[in-house]
Amino acid sequence: MSVTEHQRSAPEPHGAAVRRGPFRAGERVQLTDERGRMNTVTLTPGGAFHTHKGFLNHDEVIGKPEGSVVENNVGQLYQALRPLLSDFVLSMPRGAAVVYPKDAGQIVTMADIYPGARVVEAGVGSGALSISLLRAVGDGGYLHSFERREEFAAIARGNVETIFGGPHPAWKISLGDFQDQVVEQEEPGSVDRVVLDMLAPWECIDAVATVLAPGGVWINYVATVTQLSRTAEAIRVDGRFTEPDAWESLVRGWHLEGLAVRPDHRMVAHTGFLLVTRRLADGVVGLTPKRRPSKTEFSEEDLNAWTPANVGERAVSDRKLRRAAREAASTTQRGSGKDAPGNSSVAESVVEGKTD
Repeated sequence: MSVTEHQRSAPEPHGAAVRRGPFRAGERVQLTDERGRMNTVTLTPGGAFHTHKGFLNHDEVIGKPEGSVVENNVGQLYQALRPLLSDFVLSMPRGAAVVYPKDAGQIVTMADIYPGARVVEAGVGSGALSISLLRAVGDGGYLHSFERREEFAAIARGNVETIFGGPHPAWKISLGDFQDQVVEQEEPGSVDRVVLDMLAPWECIDAVATVLAPGGVWINYVATVTQLSRTAEAIRVDGRFTEPDAWESLVRGWHLEGLAVRPDHRMVAHTGFLLVTRRLADGVVGLTPKRRPSKTEFSEEDLNAWTPANVGERAVSDRKLRRAAREAASTTQRGSGKDAPGNSSVAESVVEGKTD
C-alpha cells in the first residue's frame, strides 16, 4: 500500500477537519488590518466586528476560504486566517496564567512526548499545555490531567473542545490533588511521561516514582529560582531519578523592513524554568556527578520564599473564573450546537472526580 493510499484509508486525526476548508459559523478567525493590527473574533451569523473605522459583517467572512481578504463597510481591508495554536492560547478565555507557546514546545520536545504515549499532567490551568500534549500523543495516546480547582477544569475543557471541535478521545480530566489521585487512578509503572506545572512539585516525588515507568521522563515547569533549587535537591536526595537538568528559553523577534533588519525592542523573556529528570529502575542507585560540596539545606527563610504571595501568584476572583468558563463554553456551543449529541457542556462542569 502506498503512502497516499494509507492516508486515505486511515481515519482522520481528531480535530483536523476543523482546521481545513472555508470558514464556518462558530469558529474563531484572525482579522489583520493593513497596519498589522490583529483581532480574533468568533464568527456568528448576523454578527459584526466593530472598530472606530466601521464594521465588518461576519456573514462576509463565513463561507470564504482561509487566506481571504475582506472589506468592511467603509473600505477597510482585513486579512482573514485561522489562529495558529500559538495565537489561540494567548487569546483564549483563561482563569490562570497559560504556559507560553515557547515553553509548551520545549516541553513536548525535551520530554519526548510521542504519538501513543501515556502522559499525566497536573496544574491544568486554562488548558494551553493540555492542547499541545493532546496534539503530541494523538488519538491513540492518553493524557490524564489533574486539577485542584473545578473552575479551572471547566475553562480548560471549554478551550480544548473549542480547538479540537469537540471532546478529545485521548483526554481524561480529574479533580483533586495530584499526589493523592494519580496513585489511585493509574497503575504503578504504567505512565510514560509526567508533566507538572505547580507550586511545589517536590511534594509529588513519591507519586511520580510510583506511576512512572523505568526510563520515563518527568518534566517540571516552575516560576522561581527557589522552586527550581528545592525541586532539584529533593530529586537528588530521593535517589530514584537521574541527575536533573534545568534551563529556560528566551525568544526575541526581529524587525524586517528592507535594509532595516534589527532585533525587536521587546521580547518574550523569562516565563518559567524547565527541569527534567528520568525514572531509574527499581533498586538502582543513580550516579552522582562529582562536584564541589555546596549548601543544600534550606533555612526557614528559604522555605517561606516560595509561598504564592512571594512568587507573585495572583489570586483570581470567582467572578472572573465564572466569566472565563462561560466564554470558553459559549465558543464550543456556537461551533457545534449546544444540544448536539455527543457534545459536553462546560458550563455544567462535567469533570471526573467532581464531588458535591
